[in-house]
Amino acid sequence: MSNTLATLTHWLDPTTLMAVLSDHPIALISIIGLVSLLESLAIIGLLVPGVVILTAGASLAGHLELSLPLLLISGALGAIIGDGVSFWLGVRYRDQLPGRWPFLRHPEWLDHGQQFFHRHGSWSIAFGRFVGPVRPIIPLVAGMLNMPPAKFFLVNGLSALAWSPAYLLPGYLLGQTWQSLFTLPDGANGLLIGFACGLILCAFAFSFLRRQLGREGRLYHWLACRMRKTSSGRRLWWQLRHPDPEGEFPLASMALLIFAVISVPAMSLTALAHPEPWWIDRVAASLAISLNALVPNNFLHQVSLILSQLGDGSGMAALVAPWLLWLLLKRRHAAWLHLTAAWVGIACANTVLKYLIQRPRPGTPAFLEGSMSFPSAHTAGAVAVFGLAAAFIAERQPSSRRRWIYWGAIALCTLIGLSRITLGVHYLSDILGGACLGLLVCALVRISYPAFVRQPPVPATQPLPVLWLSAISLLLLLARILWLPL
Repeated sequence: MSNTLATLTHWLDPTTLMAVLSDHPIALISIIGLVSLLESLAIIGLLVPGVVILTAGASLAGHLELSLPLLLISGALGAIIGDGVSFWLGVRYRDQLPGRWPFLRHPEWLDHGQQFFHRHGSWSIAFGRFVGPVRPIIPLVAGMLNMPPAKFFLVNGLSALAWSPAYLLPGYLLGQTWQSLFTLPDGANGLLIGFACGLILCAFAFSFLRRQLGREGRLYHWLACRMRKTSSGRRLWWQLRHPDPEGEFPLASMALLIFAVISVPAMSLTALAHPEPWWIDRVAASLAISLNALVPNNFLHQVSLILSQLGDGSGMAALVAPWLLWLLLKRRHAAWLHLTAAWVGIACANTVLKYLIQRPRPGTPAFLEGSMSFPSAHTAGAVAVFGLAAAFIAERQPSSRRRWIYWGAIALCTLIGLSRITLGVHYLSDILGGACLGLLVCALVRISYPAFVRQPPVPATQPLPVLWLSAISLLLLLARILWLPL
């Protein structure tokens, strides 16, 4: 067993991986071609985060100085084959596709593809390559609508030759130049590769779970059928179901709760047992120091200060106060109480954990004297506030728009968390612990809220005054940044 683990660790080591790819360049080039193929296939292309994987692979190819012509040819061939298979499926199953999964549950995918094809004709094959949401659907639709095969493969081949350098060349050039522009500290290769792999896995998991645990997912429908067979299951289902006539059972929030209930105690106990910086903490701190030295005029430090002001208690108060006041004035007491409880709860939980764990900060400026490090209150508060905001906004939107709302919140929370590392006042593990704590609060609120709300949400004919409330929040935040420095 120990020999197996040692062998696995050896092959997963970034240095070993890069050495293997250097000796077998055709393997990396083939992987990029395969990803291009999958990213072009109907349905599968909607699930694969192809842009992320292709950029990372092309960057690694540039760093290893692999053949650029071979790389571009591999990407183009993969795209041509993927679109060709999708076109054949459209021709072969044109009458059956609308009645098959997933188009039976998402007929809008085919509708959007057909509208795009009718609008642009044969050029839709070329244009569609660069339009994310319809990219994997257009060749399928072209086959369904009897596009001549000769014309399809001509446009398909020519557009693939333009698509391949557009997607792969920037990453390749970045991989060639980043080593000369920026020297990574020891261990940073492993951390960055691990982060990239984690991001890809999270993208897969998020995309899959978002569909399966949502109202239109198979797992959701299976659970609904099981629970409705018993009286206690039906009561629990209707008790926790959102009051909206089309509201859904918070299955995704329950899955998030399970993850948070496991991760928060696990990270807290680990930080309590090992308060010293972990390996990922040391590498991330060295990387932050190198980045600060690379960026001129202390620009990164100034941006980090602004993000830190956004994520502290005063910044969050400036953002949420107008919304809480509006909810109170409109007598949306359930929403007001839950959001207020989330804000107070995250502050109390952070205080208790910092007191119990007593982890020193990597650097303690005067305004943080006496404050402990784990978990990051900025990150926990940002995840709780922006996560809940995204959840409440997304539930009023069609499923096709929800992912952009969630990813926007994730990006903002990530920037706030990373700003604490570049300022040198938190470790990376503090950021991860704070994020897990914020997710725990989000899950609890989203599960509890439907059981207490007594009035339906604001109807579409009476939309929230989003622009006014957002403008007031931004003005208060600007005033906080200008007149209440750290």
